Amino acid sequence: MTIYESDLPGVGKKFEVELEDGERLVIVTHNTGKREVFLKPDEDADSDKLFELPDRLARTVGTILEGAYFQPVKSDQVETMLSDETFIEWFNVASDSELVGQSIGDANIRERVGVAIVAIQRDGEVIAPPGPETVFQADDTLVVVGDQEDCTEFEALLGSSGQR
Repeated sequence: MTIYESDLPGVGKKFEVELEDGERLVIVTHNTGKREVFLKPDEDADSDKLFELPDRLARTVGTILEGAYFQPVKSDQVETMLSDETFIEWFNVASDSELVGQSIGDANIRERVGVAIVAIQRDGEVIAPPGPETVFQADDTLVVVGDQEDCTEFEALLGSSGQR
């Protein structure tokens, strides 16, 4: 991917991003903060304006695209790296999981597979931190911390819908 940058005197800056299919995304950042986004079918074609955004909205959209802006989503598994070897992962508990009906203390998860359960999302509520007496239920979303190998081992305990 190549990005071309050029000054637009009295206007601001223009960035052209080469996309994989030969198209180019053109972003003009005005001195006022306004952003205009265009699409060019190829290097020599005219640009078609897709949309424009005021400065504040452009920055918000930018953080979403960057991945820095978080919106909870229902997903079987989400992964966030804390360090080169430590992850925070979200897993769903399937109804056929051996964990359903067991308490955290009885399931002995940390000793069995090495992950720590730091939160449980259940019916729109968050249990954080869950205590050893907290009982796993089908469709719980578990937030766990551990290394990749331990998270993979833990995933096997979750049943069919907890799989990646």
